[in-house]
Amino acid sequence: MEGTYPVNKKLTAALSGGAVLVVALSGCSGSEDSGPDPKLVAWAKTVCDAVPGQDAKIREANASIAKIATDSNLPPKTAKSTYASAFQDMADGYKGLAAAINSAGAPPGVDGGAKRQKDAAKNLTSLATAYGDLKKKVDGLDTKDQGKFAKGLHEVADQTKQIGEQSNSGTEALKRLEQGDVKEAIAKQPSCKVAASGSAPASATTG
Repeated sequence: MEGTYPVNKKLTAALSGGAVLVVALSGCSGSEDSGPDPKLVAWAKTVCDAVPGQDAKIREANASIAKIATDSNLPPKTAKSTYASAFQDMADGYKGLAAAINSAGAPPGVDGGAKRQKDAAKNLTSLATAYGDLKKKVDGLDTKDQGKFAKGLHEVADQTKQIGEQSNSGTEALKRLEQGDVKEAIAKQPSCKVAASGSAPASATTG
């Protein structure tokens, strides 16, 4: 549809890095030394076991948006339903990750672990809220008027820039959380390794 095709590509460019956050949590490798405290390993298992399912939601949402980005004749109703579904899945995915980190509590025996854990959960929760807000905005788009619909999509695309900044903050918060022994404990978890292997960036057309 004329007027929405460039916006579809713009949205894809802004969102295609969404799964990077999950990679930050799961894409690490540890040493084969004696390893971290068993209590910390158990903590990491609690977090990592929740990662694959939520990671899948986020990756599939990115993929669905990337898929429609190259369609210059996409009907407004199809675009609306695709974006709404994708944003809801992203909101659910990040909410699930935040819940996992919240329920796990502070990593045991880690200096400053409580603050690092709370910061990571807070950032993930903020991302979930932001994607939920985007979903509501998309729900309100008028598909009967192409001009209004294109304008609304432009506003949604502008909001994704802010979410991109939040995503960067979230990635940094997760990196801080997984420093030192936490990183080694996470690296020992098969569930995080599975998520990492499947978290390649979506094949988005962003040029």
